[in-house]
Amino acid sequence: MKRSKINSLIDEAISFIESLGFKMPPFAYWNPQQWQTKKATSQEIAHNMLGWDVTDFGSGDFDRRGLVVLTIRNGNPHDKERYPKPYAEKLLIAQEEQETPIHFHWSKMEDIINRGGGDLVVELWNSDEREERLDTPVHVSIDGTRHTVEAGEPIVLVPGQSITLLPLMYHRFYGKKGTGRVLLGEVSAVNDDNNDNRFYEDLPRFPLIEEDEEARYLLITEY
Repeated sequence: MKRSKINSLIDEAISFIESLGFKMPPFAYWNPQQWQTKKATSQEIAHNMLGWDVTDFGSGDFDRRGLVVLTIRNGNPHDKERYPKPYAEKLLIAQEEQETPIHFHWSKMEDIINRGGGDLVVELWNSDEREERLDTPVHVSIDGTRHTVEAGEPIVLVPGQSITLLPLMYHRFYGKKGTGRVLLGEVSAVNDDNNDNRFYEDLPRFPLIEEDEEARYLLITEY
């Protein structure tokens, strides 16, 4: 991805989040120079990968397959003594028909919440011991109510609705066409993006960056 694209996507994300009345932590606005001056006092942010995360999952086509993420809080599964939080929270922005590809988490349970904007479409599959997708019905909780859906059946979440995704449950999601971009919340167990993502396709979690202009923000992989 080009740095210029990442810069503009974060600018747009900030405007979109603010337009919905969600208040972000100060580090969401820091530029690289501010990160340097605050380095000694912001080790929790750096070590636990709080901040901006923009990816196209190696697609080269962000509008078709991509995601903008702001991790607000997180623990650290590799240093629980210093960072004992057992939970994480993120904001995610999905555009219309922009896919977050099929994946599951070996350890993390999460709630995905439609915080505002358009509608979100979620598709689910069970997995087997070989980590293959199954065509069996999926049992899922949507806002505390039990549902059974067919494998891959589109589930539409309107603003305010949420869905609980269990470990080993394959899922993909995207903004519903014609409803606008979606602000999502994620509330979960501790998040470990380096080790706890199993993509059904062989995909990179983080992008390669082409430095065509100066960074206005640092990504979570750049501290």
